[in-house]
Amino acid sequence: MRRVNIADPEFTYDPDDPEGFRAGTFRYGGKVGARNTGSTVYEIPPGQSICPYHYEVAEEEWLLVLIGRPTLRTPTGKEQLEPFDSVFFPPGPDGAHAVLNGTDEPVRVLMYSDSRPPAVCVYPDSDKIGVDTGQADSSGNFLRSSRVGYYEGEV
Repeated sequence: MRRVNIADPEFTYDPDDPEGFRAGTFRYGGKVGARNTGSTVYEIPPGQSICPYHYEVAEEEWLLVLIGRPTLRTPTGKEQLEPFDSVFFPPGPDGAHAVLNGTDEPVRVLMYSDSRPPAVCVYPDSDKIGVDTGQADSSGNFLRSSRVGYYEGEV
């Protein structure tokens, strides 16, 4: 059995993340041997969020507040969460969410989900769809307005 302690994680920050989405990540599912689930601790600095408002098409997601009071945006609006609050996000539009830090203190949350390609994520604010096939050359984010017919380009 492999184990990991999340009390003092080493966070990774992606220098390419734009302002407003600069959260640190500690992805540890693979460190303990997980193949079909994922778990990440996020550190969200003041004024930042984990990722844009979105929902998963097939995956279930969970959130557990570890430290601080993040703001959760869902289809019903925004609400402030408290330490040790836990929230479940079902697949589909009813599970849409974004986690933001509107306080002056860092926030830490743990997110847990299914994690196996193919995966599809919808971003209602920007009208994008993200597709993860597990292969970089056939994954990406696409505007829904770029939709083409089923036989487009076929011969």
